Amino acid sequence: MRGRTAWAAAGGAAALVLTTATGAHAEGRGDIRVVKTVVNGGGNVIVGTSKTIRYPIDITVKDNSGVKKLTDVFTFNKTNGYTFATWDDNSSCTKRSATTSVCRATMTIDPAWIPDSDTIDTNRVAGVWRVDATVKANDGDYWISDDIAEYKVKRATRLTTVIAPENVTKGAKATVTGKLSRANWEDLKYHGFAGQQVKLQFRKKGAAHYSTVKTATTDGAGKLSTKVTVTSAGSWRWYFPGTTTTSLKVSAGDVLDLT
Repeated sequence: MRGRTAWAAAGGAAALVLTTATGAHAEGRGDIRVVKTVVNGGGNVIVGTSKTIRYPIDITVKDNSGVKKLTDVFTFNKTNGYTFATWDDNSSCTKRSATTSVCRATMTIDPAWIPDSDTIDTNRVAGVWRVDATVKANDGDYWISDDIAEYKVKRATRLTTVIAPENVTKGAKATVTGKLSRANWEDLKYHGFAGQQVKLQFRKKGAAHYSTVKTATTDGAGKLSTKVTVTSAGSWRWYFPGTTTTSLKVSAGDVLDLT
């Protein structure tokens, strides 16, 4: 139910943008302004199927009388207006100067809320999100600031690697398999992610870094399989770079030794 309430509010905020003057994207009173916004330290927000996610939105605000507080914060998908993130009015403002403060709002996403948070396939809510906020100054000035930041909310992924056999002679063939799956927010389970290019990487025993050997594509069940010619002992892993809606993932390495 909280998700539905948040969506209704977000829809109202989106409507506000359409009614403001072209290029203004905000309304209010006085000289108070948002001058910078950073979401989750600049990183993506990754949401799986069970773990509650909390992430900060740091909003730098300036007013000649000093900053009082945030009075409202909304964040939602930029394209369709849906959201399942909630703000519980738990912000705090840290004074940087007589006129400027950084106010932090903490957002919460509980995957258990997600399936009932909208009337569409909830997986469509992944992607680019925006932030709206209302800020207030000590002298009563306020400003309703629309689209002050954009960031990505992505579906979490899982990725495995298995090499067989694990002991071979130099020049022999080995088979590297794996599976790429991602969170489905409708049933809160992980399903194979089909048709995705995934990089196979190798790190020679004693080396510091992995290098890409080849690229493979997941089948209809998200599975990967390829053969390699073994020239030295080392560790093999799969690397998935992610998409706009799905998180990057690197599997744990699987070690192969020479006999």
